[in-house]
Amino acid sequence: MGKNKYLKWLAGNTATAWWHDSAMPDEIENGIANGAVGVTTNPPLIKNAVYAKNTPWMTALSTVPRNLARDDRTEEIIKRITVKIAEMFESIYYETAGAQGYVCAQVNPTLPGDRERMLEMAKRLSKWAPNIAVKLPVTAAGLDVLEECAAAGITVTATVSFTVPQVIAVAARYRKGLERAKKSGISPGKCFAVVMVGRIDDFLRDVAMDRNVPVKTSDITMAGTAIVKRAYEIFEKEKYEAVLMPAGMRGAYHATALAGGKMVLSIHPKIQTMIAELQGPFRRQIDEQIDQDVIARLRTIPEFLKAYEPQGMKPEDFISYGAVQKTLSQFVVAGWAGIEEYPILK
Repeated sequence: MGKNKYLKWLAGNTATAWWHDSAMPDEIENGIANGAVGVTTNPPLIKNAVYAKNTPWMTALSTVPRNLARDDRTEEIIKRITVKIAEMFESIYYETAGAQGYVCAQVNPTLPGDRERMLEMAKRLSKWAPNIAVKLPVTAAGLDVLEECAAAGITVTATVSFTVPQVIAVAARYRKGLERAKKSGISPGKCFAVVMVGRIDDFLRDVAMDRNVPVKTSDITMAGTAIVKRAYEIFEKEKYEAVLMPAGMRGAYHATALAGGKMVLSIHPKIQTMIAELQGPFRRQIDEQIDQDVIARLRTIPEFLKAYEPQGMKPEDFISYGAVQKTLSQFVVAGWAGIEEYPILK
């Protein structure tokens, strides 16, 4: 991919940081060269990396014990890749005093409502390397685990998240966990609150078509961006310690519309390639408001209202929200299950 002028400008001239979104070493190295200060992975990304032709992870995976139970061997595969990636970012982690340099490790996506097992796994994953950010789903159970992790000083990335209510809940529970950690004399970890901007756009497009809601395609492509901008305003007003992390982008427009905000963008190599085609001059756009006519049309979609309004959902509603269920299923079917079946272990 080579030099990416926009990403280097973003990293060097604004408050916005960005993390690389894949598990392929050569892509990660290119990301670092262009200013990436962390890595977001998930089960599908790990699965794609281990099944890649001539996978660079073959040596690390060839000695995985063959007698492990299915979930255990999946976790072991993820561990071996994640630890190697973490080594690539340790220098950034120490140079920034733990502000950046993290690599994500996601808990089993088949457990979104199981507090005990998620917490147990989160504690285990956090010990893989000093710069691990444990990924937890933003469900009611996931929020409980998030607070416990924060209280224990574990850095978390709150994922499977698409809405303003979800990231506000993340920020509030993280703040509670921070207070508990400080009272206990525990050094606090970080918290990154994901908004999957492209996935919420995809979901709302399906809903609008199914219900024959008269919204434009161009309106739908602004939905995720509108959600992030509203969440950002609230985070700034409330001075939340959690950091917003827009992810799952569908085009360069998702990144440019959010440029300049105090947040972390998760950017896949395909989107990095699109961004590389941008020509300057580049500018901060986080404060530029979405046209109110667009918002008005999007408001005719009930599922958008749930996602856009701060009180649109309660935590107990998160797990049944359509985009959450769809993404959890994809993480299992297109990721976790595929890793379990990795041929070298048969």
